[in-house]
Amino acid sequence: MLMSMAQTKATDIGKIFGEVLQQHRSQRDISQEELAFQADVDRTFVSRLERGIRQPTITTLIHIGQALGVSAATLVQEAEKEYLRRRR
Repeated sequence: MLMSMAQTKATDIGKIFGEVLQQHRSQRDISQEELAFQADVDRTFVSRLERGIRQPTITTLIHIGQALGVSAATLVQEAEKEYLRRRR
């Protein structure tokens, strides 16, 4: 079954957000397990986020940002900027 354009774009955005998340986590030199603990989510959820399989709720996004020492807005802005760059 073919994905619609909207589904494809949502998948791309999820994967890009995962890359941004992984980059911030790596810069802070913390494991998925530590990030999950600090953000009050399961480690497997962090893994799924980083692989673009899942997308966070706003509440979870804010908790992840706090755990990484960046705002949720920064995470979203970076993902959006990269998404728009790749669409060109």
